[in-house]
Amino acid sequence: MRTAIISDIHANLEALKVVLGDIADRKVDRVICLGDILGYGPNPVECVDLIADHCEWCLMGNHDFGALYEPTNFNVAAEQAAYWTRTQFEREANAEAASRRWEFLGRLQVRVGFDNFLCVHGSPRRPINEYIFPEDAINSPVKMQQVFDRVERFCMVGHTHVPGIFTDEPDFYPPDDLEGRYKLNDQEKAIINPGSVGQPRDLDPRASYAILDGETVEFHRLEYDIEAVVEKIYDIAELTNWLGDRLREGR
Repeated sequence: MRTAIISDIHANLEALKVVLGDIADRKVDRVICLGDILGYGPNPVECVDLIADHCEWCLMGNHDFGALYEPTNFNVAAEQAAYWTRTQFEREANAEAASRRWEFLGRLQVRVGFDNFLCVHGSPRRPINEYIFPEDAINSPVKMQQVFDRVERFCMVGHTHVPGIFTDEPDFYPPDDLEGRYKLNDQEKAIINPGSVGQPRDLDPRASYAILDGETVEFHRLEYDIEAVVEKIYDIAELTNWLGDRLREGR
């Protein structure tokens, strides 16, 4: 079964539409989302509707939690974006549409398991909030050991917005080191990060996602209309301009 793995849309409608279009062209069997539909971006309502329509299931990300409940430990820009995002859902005049969205958001899951995979937004230790950074493979061996102790075989995470594969050596392999493709095997545990659809942070501004095909993970990058998103952010007083500027540089 071909499974498209998307994560960290962050209310970036232009990027999400391009990614979903590419996924449709590649004829996958299902789409799953590792969380953070919301936060930072200018189109939270539209992105939730698309995820609800296209994804088999979606996880709860920290920004989803922040917009729905409380944006704890957020910087000022992220906190303001969370409150503004919540307002966009609260102002829906169509009661049926509003109910449908709240119901979908209320069903966001913290953990999902399928086949040999554990899926969380952050990490197996703290599924919503903990980051697993590429440099942790070198700088934080105890952390990585504890993380992999909670992984039976394979895991999927988002949250850092940096695509790649962690193995329990421990090591981290960005897609370029793998020529865009990684073969899962029985000799090592692996954690897959598909990168971010709507706010990449690996200094590549293109939208990122992955496809799991059997035991092979394929990484994909796509151009989208960044300037259109930047202009929308600039036009919303509650969203700081920096949230648009960073999209241009993938940071």
